[in-house]
Amino acid sequence: MNTWKIENAKNSLGELQQIFISEGLVVQALPTGSQPTVINAEGLHILPGFVDLHTHLREPGREDAETVLTGSQAAVAGGFTAISAMPNTLPVADTAGVVEQVFRLGKSHGLCDVYPIGAVTIDQKGTHLAELSAMNQSEARVRIFSDDGHCVSDPLVMRRALEYVKTFDGLIAQHAQDPRLTENSQMNEGEISARLGLKGWPAVAEEAIIARDVLLAEHVDSRLHICHLTTAGGVEIVRRAKERGIKVTAEVTPHHLLLTDEKAESYDPVFKVNPPLRTNSDVIALREGLADGTIDIIATDHAPHPNEAKDCEWSAAAFGMVGLETAFSIAYLTMVQSGLMTLADLVNRMSSSPARIGRYAGHGEIRVNSPANVVLVDLAATWHVEREHLHSKSKNTPFHGMELPGVIKKTFHNGALVYENLDSRGGVKK
Repeated sequence: MNTWKIENAKNSLGELQQIFISEGLVVQALPTGSQPTVINAEGLHILPGFVDLHTHLREPGREDAETVLTGSQAAVAGGFTAISAMPNTLPVADTAGVVEQVFRLGKSHGLCDVYPIGAVTIDQKGTHLAELSAMNQSEARVRIFSDDGHCVSDPLVMRRALEYVKTFDGLIAQHAQDPRLTENSQMNEGEISARLGLKGWPAVAEEAIIARDVLLAEHVDSRLHICHLTTAGGVEIVRRAKERGIKVTAEVTPHHLLLTDEKAESYDPVFKVNPPLRTNSDVIALREGLADGTIDIIATDHAPHPNEAKDCEWSAAAFGMVGLETAFSIAYLTMVQSGLMTLADLVNRMSSSPARIGRYAGHGEIRVNSPANVVLVDLAATWHVEREHLHSKSKNTPFHGMELPGVIKKTFHNGALVYENLDSRGGVKK
């Protein structure tokens, strides 16, 4: 394995930092006689590799949209060294066999760590608990469980799931969406949905489930994670729950930090997402909640779809957007360049905090004798988002044509250079 000397880079605090990599680890000094590859990183920042707790890789069963390989390629191009594969595959990842398949595919490709998330209920139907213990005891060592795309709407099933995972320090990640309040809903409920004639998706459908589940988590004393928080009311519920000491964490996506329901006025299905884009006041509340720590992390909810699933009428289109390759840039634009938080704060939300919540050892920090999962970023550079140059197999990005700040230059996974950006359009996998 190569040895590396990275010099003249700045860390997240703006301090000059030199690191050595040998045998896949960050080391205090290189072995005597070694001949490292020297990288002069002047003008770049060296950061811990990003960690995503919410990635749809589609494999097995939906390889027309994404595979573990293409999703991993997109991940490292976005600076991620660990991603979490959501269970809504075909078959659903509700058994030890399926999560082990996904885990082994990630290992075989070797670009980043792929941690499968198991389904909470069998076939994500919401009625009977899946094989939670078997998935936890499998080779994949699953700790996070979610029916994402579907809400665990039955309170008794949700309580039992929280009780079950508590025995091995697991985590239930809830897709907060009351199904009765959102049946056939197409976008955020409000003035714009009424004007467009699209069935509205009320904020209370999300907030009611969050409120119920934080109370259940408090009752059981178990860990709860709220997926893709989108409303001002939801932020306030999580804030109050944390003040009470409830074990709740929450995530926000980059697209919900920037885009609003006004985008639906174009009737372009690239802006159709679950949960929907909300109002400008919700966006402001999400940014403030992320800045003050109410929202713990940024997660991509990378949701690839083939062209035919998006190149159609709004009501027939699939929900979702790709986001791994644009996540850091959107987060840097909305949170750091806006003055709401520092670069160090952003690294906490995209690296150290998700690694802590997921219990992903070897990620979230740059420390001697730890795996060298690091990323080099040029914060002074910008890049033009062109969907055809994305590494993801699907191209359904809402940011096509935008000029974004922050270029990922190199990504190292376990000491190996897995991505190198050679121009502003994209990079080449090493």
